[in-house]
Amino acid sequence: MGCILVSETRDMFHRGRFLLVQPIRRGHRSGMDAMILASCVPEGFSGRLADLGSGAGAAGFAVLSRCPRAYVTLVEHSHFMLSFAKKTLSHPANSRFFSRVGLVEADVTLRGKARNQAGLADNSFDFVIMNPPFNDITGCITPDREKAKAHFMCSGLMDAWLRTATAIVRPGGGLGLIARPASLREILSAIEGRFGGIKIVYIYPRYSLAAIRIILFGIRASRADLKVMPPLVLHERKGSAFLPRADAINNGQLSLWDAY
Repeated sequence: MGCILVSETRDMFHRGRFLLVQPIRRGHRSGMDAMILASCVPEGFSGRLADLGSGAGAAGFAVLSRCPRAYVTLVEHSHFMLSFAKKTLSHPANSRFFSRVGLVEADVTLRGKARNQAGLADNSFDFVIMNPPFNDITGCITPDREKAKAHFMCSGLMDAWLRTATAIVRPGGGLGLIARPASLREILSAIEGRFGGIKIVYIYPRYSLAAIRIILFGIRASRADLKVMPPLVLHERKGSAFLPRADAINNGQLSLWDAY
């Protein structure tokens, strides 16, 4: 018998509350990063949210799953990943979300009129979440162009993403992003004068190890001070089991802010 090549998987998240169609061996696959990013949207959020660089839609659907009055627009530029976002959008397992989710094919770095024409109008969203490419391009060794576009940051890209977030979020609206701790200085430089009321949460794999991610939350045009919040620790000191709070966040039962 011939070998059957499987090009995609159908993965359940939030303990079966939504399904994601994802590529294998090419492009970007979502996991806990997307679930933690979605968790920075406060409990009870209602309104319009944009998921910039949405990939197959993991973070956006995680918001829909936890916030029943949220309306999410998935924004993706890669034709390859866009095909998986469309499959996720149309899958029958996600039918209860159909009326609350849409898809915009657009480059996040578009400016002005071009950005508006692409469907990202100024002041049109109440919240933006994003998982921008945050690995150093000098360390890029993958031959997969789709993975490289999703994972590796070229000069000025963070500023361009935050410029778009500033344009499309209304004053008083929220921003959430996930990145590596090494990106914090660049993020804070790019965010200055755009978002305030910054809250930073460090994500640790275990109590004994260095942080591997940060979550940054901000409010457009706020003048409130920056706060470093208590961290999120994912695992027990030994073994792979999640700590209860991390498990609840990963499965859409808590927002990142619920225990504060």
